[in-house]
Amino acid sequence: MGQLALGLLIPFVGTSLGAGCVFFMKKELDERVQRALSGFAAGVMVAASIWSLLIPAMDGSSELGRLAFVPAVVGFWAGTLFLLALDHIIPHLHRTSDSAEGPRSHLARTTLMVLAVTLHNIPEGMAVGVVLAGWFAGTAGITWTAALALSLGIALQNFPEGAIISLPLHASGTTRLRAFASGVLSGIVEPIGAFLTVLAADLVVPALPYLLAFAAGAMMYVVVEELVPEMTGKSHSNLGAICFSIGFTVMMALDVALG
Repeated sequence: MGQLALGLLIPFVGTSLGAGCVFFMKKELDERVQRALSGFAAGVMVAASIWSLLIPAMDGSSELGRLAFVPAVVGFWAGTLFLLALDHIIPHLHRTSDSAEGPRSHLARTTLMVLAVTLHNIPEGMAVGVVLAGWFAGTAGITWTAALALSLGIALQNFPEGAIISLPLHASGTTRLRAFASGVLSGIVEPIGAFLTVLAADLVVPALPYLLAFAAGAMMYVVVEELVPEMTGKSHSNLGAICFSIGFTVMMALDVALG
């Protein structure tokens, strides 16, 4: 149970530590730094989608022979469409946008920004939960070190997310404590969603290939819809691209070395 709790909490700790930057930094992050962090997060998520989710999904369907890709394709599209639906149902505001997405609301700008990051965190919590459920059940061929690699990778890219939420909120006039709390709350969906997934392990494991790919599709949607525009900015996207490559190789190395 200790290993399970560790796997569930590591990503949340990453978000909380990032949000805690508001107590040590006085100003909002420089635009170039935010672009670099978004690129790094995108790289981690793409590598995690491939090595931790899609490849295991196809490996878990090997009995289908040449059709082993089918559960991965079906699950990937289900995850993509799920995030697309949430994008239209939940009002939210991306950091680089001037207008909110989703249904009209009278929510404050800061609340809409927190909702955007919360929406971003949903597929990450699902990914961690599905992998941990497979490991916990002991019948899916997923090792503890593979689950740990995914949790660590998500935590790495959650750290800048926490900072990107708390620092702008404080710069706009929110108190440090409230800005920190907002950053922490934006990541609470991850351990909650992951824990509920593990509780349903008996239901999850039979459909594991589909669910792994579902989480991958949801994560890739977030990368393309949110992180890529943030990392490229309006001009000179080299920095974001380089940091994307760094995040990708870090996550790839983690998964291969620990998996």
